[in-house]
Amino acid sequence: LFPYTTLFRSRTVIFATGAEHAKLGVPGEEELNGMGVSYCATCDGMFFRGREVAVVGGGNTALEDAAFLANYCSKVYIIHRRSEFRGEEKLVQSLKQKKNVEFVLNSKVTALNGTDSLESLIVQNVETKEEQTIPVSGVFVAIGQMPQNEKFAGMVELDAHGYVKAGENCHTNVKGIFV
Repeated sequence: LFPYTTLFRSRTVIFATGAEHAKLGVPGEEELNGMGVSYCATCDGMFFRGREVAVVGGGNTALEDAAFLANYCSKVYIIHRRSEFRGEEKLVQSLKQKKNVEFVLNSKVTALNGTDSLESLIVQNVETKEEQTIPVSGVFVAIGQMPQNEKFAGMVELDAHGYVKAGENCHTNVKGIFV
């Protein structure tokens, strides 16, 4: 199962496999990763000081990222596929008060454009199918995370999202395996 040559005997195993940022899965995302495409506003936001950026997502992380970026960027577009956010209403209301924040609701990113760096996004309204191009220097993707548990799917029970099922006591369905 694993490329290790040494076997260890143990009564207990703890899985701590981590997760990676969920991707948009659109043309240009991989090619422009690190050249305008980011998954961490607090890590990379300062590179875009004074420029126009977009945040994709509708939860607290996306809203908090947008609030952070609004302090440094000339304009922040928040692109969300629904008409309402899943994040806290107080965050939404705070963002509505900022003059440099624009909501692009009922919309999804369909492509990222640029040669040596991100230049624009193509956004499609999910209801009307109308597309628009939004010129931005950066896009911050905050649409969730994907667990890295594929290797253990046959060993322990996973939920519908790919996370190992466990109780508050960290017990899985297999005696001696914890998460």
